[in-house]
Amino acid sequence: MEIYDFHAHIYPDKIREKALDTIMDEYIIRIDYDGTVDTLLDIGRRCGINHFVALPVAVTGRHVRSVNDFALNEQKQHKEIISFGSMHIDYEDMTGELERIYKEGLHGIKLHPDTQGFRVDDKRMFPLYDAMSMFNMPLVVHCGDYRYDFDNPERVAHVIDEFPKLKVVAAHFGGWLLYDRAVDALLSRQCYLDCSSSAMYLGNRRFKELIRLYGAERILFASDYPMWNPEAELANLCNIGLTDKELELILNKNAERILYNK
Repeated sequence: MEIYDFHAHIYPDKIREKALDTIMDEYIIRIDYDGTVDTLLDIGRRCGINHFVALPVAVTGRHVRSVNDFALNEQKQHKEIISFGSMHIDYEDMTGELERIYKEGLHGIKLHPDTQGFRVDDKRMFPLYDAMSMFNMPLVVHCGDYRYDFDNPERVAHVIDEFPKLKVVAAHFGGWLLYDRAVDALLSRQCYLDCSSSAMYLGNRRFKELIRLYGAERILFASDYPMWNPEAELANLCNIGLTDKELELILNKNAERILYNK
């Protein structure tokens, strides 16, 4: 079985140190990995992760095209990398840029509204979501954080309701540190959830309970590298008592269904 890590980040050398410092300050954590693609792929080879979905974030509108060009280049250079693009509410031609990156081979869009400073359900984003639905391009969206109100589970639910054909992956079990609100908002809605940056906050008992509450057919393995070590995250997932069928869905089948309609 080929294994997919559906949530990883890699950074260009010129901004890598600053990006990691910003993350450590924002989330009050220590990052022990350098955010390079070489380190990520070395970890993957060591532990058997075959594919990494790389999720870039353009922090301003003027960075969108260069961020997407970096994502395209990393995908071309490394067969293990499956790149998504980024978008920002201040970018003047969102649908035009979406069409460009779709034609050039990017697989979806990642949004991090807390970092980017806009609400995920702002109506100015709706033309993008409509075009993504048309191109069958999935959306991965950072969700949660009690400090902000840009991408809470209820706002993500609003997007899902408005665009029922849009494939939505709600990161961090649909609401980082807002896990119960996420259950209320997303349990009955059609979306996937990744399990990144969650086990260390939930504890393994609740982590496993949430997987089974949503159903393994909706969950994606995700490490959030370089914040966490994909090898350790994989080992933890495989040792919490899930069935082989559940692990097959989480590590492989769900990712292939989203990316390739398998």
